[in-house]
Amino acid sequence: MKVIADLAAQLPGATVEQQGNTFLVAVPKEKLHDAASMLRHNSKLQFDYLNDIIGLDNGDTLGVIYVLVATQFSAYTIRLKTETDDRENPEIDTVVDLWDSADLYEREVYDFFGIRFVNNPDMRRLFLRQDWVGYPLRKDYDADPELNPIPHEAEDLDKMEDLPSLEIDLNGARLEKHRQLFEKEDYVVNFGPQHPSTHGALHLRIALEGEIVKKVDPNFGYIHRGIEKMCEADTYPQILHLIDRMDYLSATIHRHGFCLAVEKGLQLETPERAHYIRTIIDELTRIASHLLGWGCMCNDMGAITAFIYGMRDREKIMDIFEQTCGGRLMANYSVIGGVMADIHPDFQKKVRAFVPYMRKMLKEHHILFTGNPIARGRMEGVGYLSKEKAISLGATGPTGRASGWSNDVRKIAPYAAYRHAEFAEMLRTDGLTFDRYVIRLDEIEESLKIIEQLVDNIPGGAYAAKTKAIIKLPEGEFHQRVEGSHGEFDVYINSRGEKYPYRVKFRSPCMTLVNTLKHIAVGTKVADLIMLGGSLDYVIPCIDR
Repeated sequence: MKVIADLAAQLPGATVEQQGNTFLVAVPKEKLHDAASMLRHNSKLQFDYLNDIIGLDNGDTLGVIYVLVATQFSAYTIRLKTETDDRENPEIDTVVDLWDSADLYEREVYDFFGIRFVNNPDMRRLFLRQDWVGYPLRKDYDADPELNPIPHEAEDLDKMEDLPSLEIDLNGARLEKHRQLFEKEDYVVNFGPQHPSTHGALHLRIALEGEIVKKVDPNFGYIHRGIEKMCEADTYPQILHLIDRMDYLSATIHRHGFCLAVEKGLQLETPERAHYIRTIIDELTRIASHLLGWGCMCNDMGAITAFIYGMRDREKIMDIFEQTCGGRLMANYSVIGGVMADIHPDFQKKVRAFVPYMRKMLKEHHILFTGNPIARGRMEGVGYLSKEKAISLGATGPTGRASGWSNDVRKIAPYAAYRHAEFAEMLRTDGLTFDRYVIRLDEIEESLKIIEQLVDNIPGGAYAAKTKAIIKLPEGEFHQRVEGSHGEFDVYINSRGEKYPYRVKFRSPCMTLVNTLKHIAVGTKVADLIMLGGSLDYVIPCIDR
């Protein structure tokens, strides 16, 4: 697109390369903030959505890649790159003043690569303990277990709540600062890490004034498994096993995204039959995820019957998966080139029968809970998230669409068989807890429409393309976006031509959702906090990876 190319060419010190709908822009680190600010505030086209920040060890240098999207033309992306050759004290200017999502993204890069972002007020580690030694995603990381022995005591709260920062004043002086997260008079309570309504091992430190929430500080990493580090030692087919275990409720969708990224790198032609089957499986997964999310949110408000109804209907999908894929929660179905095996002879029959059943049950769900005056009273007028704030936070998926942000990757950049299906992107404009609740039920109906159009039109032919016994991607960078049930999931692969990737980065849609909780919870009552988390529908293993 010419306007993007012209804008990229105007960035200070930039070199520009175009690859399809992606513009690769490299700038010196001294010009990084100026370039980012120009892209964010340009009068012609504002890159208002910071999709991700990717850290990278290039050997001689440490690099950072900013994936930027202008929501006005969401099919196009800019990958803004910079690097530093100072491996002892790597520093790059922060962009937290431009995008709210940079808050956690920069902490993640610091945690794994040791790059400090100048003027970011919170340079704590994100997943690892504050006393961790070394930066695990660097190529020179020392993995000697004696450096980081298994801890036998909980982390010191004083260390968790000390906010270190590096600031540069107007005279260019470096100022090492430390701030306290909470005020001395704050009344601070713990939600988690073991709490039924945090939906996983998530630790929220919450400052209260009476019943009113003043501040929320999420702490991650309780189930961090180092999946991105493990990917560097696994072949591409082996990595599929790890992806299923991040967002286990979107497992087939995320696995599909990784397969597409590898197939893009191989320039592999996947059979149309596989595209149709993958898409149907993905939409069944989306329905199952929304049913569980709906049931859990209702259960958080005391409606146990709704949770049972959601699990009952989800079980129909699990039975279909079990018969065709051999697995239930972890279907293990998509493989590089297609799917593991052809569909079961009864697959289409069972899917066709599920569609009218689910439509009938959706009406029952609305009667049971959506129209309940007590439930409406708990959800309406609570947890406002504006469209602009949702974009700045990167709160994709149903959360962003409930605030009016059109961000559905299936529409923006259609993949697999979505180009053969007609469906509407569900949007609401009020941005409240009720909108985030009901939009997932609306999306179930649209998923049923997609399935209905595809299930009787699955083409014949092979269900998978032939691949070599050892898969090696050519040198280069490969990026794929897909629409998970909780938001946009991205796969970034940096290949050096080996059978192992040099670097793999997964964009967690759920990490931005917990970051959203920090903003919408302030000023609400503590009793509403649980519902706000339920309305965002995040999955903790997706965050911790």
